[in-house]
Amino acid sequence: MNVRKVFVITSITLTAAIILISKLISPVWWLFFIIGPLILMGIFDMVQKKHAIRRNFPVIGRMRYLLESIRPEIMQYFVETDTEGRPLNRIFRTLVYQRAKAVNDTTPFGTQMNVYRSGYEWMDHSMYVENTYDKKECPRIKIGGKDCKKPYAASILNISAMSFGSLSKNAVMALNKGAKLGGFAHNTGEGGVSPYHLEHGGDLIWQIGTGYFGCRTDEGNFCPDTFQKTAVKDQIKMIEIKLSQGAKPGHGGVLPAIKNTEEIAEIRHVKPHTDVLSPPSHSAFANPVEMVHFIKKLRNLSGGKPVGFKLCVGRKEEFIDICKTMIQTGIAPDFITVDGGEGGTGAAPVEFTNSIGMPLREGLVFVHDTLVGFDLKKNIKLIASGKIISGFHMIRTKALGADLCNSARAMMLSIGCIQARECNINTCPTGVATQDHSLMKGLDVDDKAKRAASYHEETLHSFMEMIAAAGLKHHDEIKRKHINRRVGMHHIAKYDEIYPEMDQGCLLKKETIPETYKRYFAKETLMA
Repeated sequence: MNVRKVFVITSITLTAAIILISKLISPVWWLFFIIGPLILMGIFDMVQKKHAIRRNFPVIGRMRYLLESIRPEIMQYFVETDTEGRPLNRIFRTLVYQRAKAVNDTTPFGTQMNVYRSGYEWMDHSMYVENTYDKKECPRIKIGGKDCKKPYAASILNISAMSFGSLSKNAVMALNKGAKLGGFAHNTGEGGVSPYHLEHGGDLIWQIGTGYFGCRTDEGNFCPDTFQKTAVKDQIKMIEIKLSQGAKPGHGGVLPAIKNTEEIAEIRHVKPHTDVLSPPSHSAFANPVEMVHFIKKLRNLSGGKPVGFKLCVGRKEEFIDICKTMIQTGIAPDFITVDGGEGGTGAAPVEFTNSIGMPLREGLVFVHDTLVGFDLKKNIKLIASGKIISGFHMIRTKALGADLCNSARAMMLSIGCIQARECNINTCPTGVATQDHSLMKGLDVDDKAKRAASYHEETLHSFMEMIAAAGLKHHDEIKRKHINRRVGMHHIAKYDEIYPEMDQGCLLKKETIPETYKRYFAKETLMA
């Protein structure tokens, strides 16, 4: 029995008991002065729509907000810290909440980070600040190569992949309606396109994982017919093939049996109430040549929409082989999404989360520089994904070569996630990552959609303000030389020193291949 039902039953029982005792024994009406306000508070909590915790847990849910109002720093003990014990997660979580609620996101008393610790980063500003940006501007990037018939102008910040199944239907609808309100895209995750992705009309990026959910045969293989029926929908703007995910690279997706309802099983074409474990690799292709032809196949079946792939970088020579194949076949993706090993998920083995997968910065630099080295970057857009929350995070990834960014964690926070870390056991208290109907009722779609749109708008505003502060007229002007990193107590390096730029086309000839890349090339390469 959920807390809401317990509260209602208890309130009715106590009220009836007080009335009965007053009638039969002695007047005890004074008890109403104690119980009455609690009942009224509980009723108000259940009908209000702004706080899912209070809506799901009347009266007792107020304890969380009481702690925050007394001393916000108390909450740092309930959130993760970074490797050096700093509660940065709390700082960024507060930032997202403020922007989602469109309240003051300024702070007193200066920086909340230790500027003398190794790893601290900052951007160079200019005395000659540009003031040409528009707060309402939504910077857009055109995605689509030479073979793409329906290119897509994407926002520079979009919702990263999160499946229906991992998220509740209310969370999916809130995110998609927020995307519609704010003019940005919503990645479906590998769980397929559900009715809740389509209900509010927000732009969709359909992710195809190794389980081919929503476009699979009874045996679990890719089905061209069912794929085409969904891919041609106007709301679907791009197709993304998921090779690997930062939180669990080399491991398939995980949907626990407790979250695999009849409805989700029907959408995914799997057996309900069982653990759904996606294969670790694709059955539709087994090498780079087959992979690029699969990309071409999906592009044709979708009517010429942009098709790309997502990966967390592992063995560098494998990505180099893909690039060689692009040159050999003349087939290339329209975009590549680089996910960092620090990325999050609803369920994954701890060892995979902590110890496998290249972090975003290193992975993004490698992919960008390799594409530049093969002279492929000009036709392929790069999307960065992995703990991107603030405007500075976006600038940092732009400096390293990304064209646009995806965010999952911040978007979840914007619609009410409190990082209770109960995604995998179906007991998310805010209704974001659960299939428990009594909990997901607490998440009001209309209210949370506005918050997702507000977070997006305010973060882009911050991004554009920082670009202007650097004295730049356009976000494409941000370079590695603009970002600094403390690499020791007395040593500061710019990004272009830590990550030297790659010469365009240098990987096309043996004599110009950099020393750092030679080990990843076979003795006889395509470029020989």
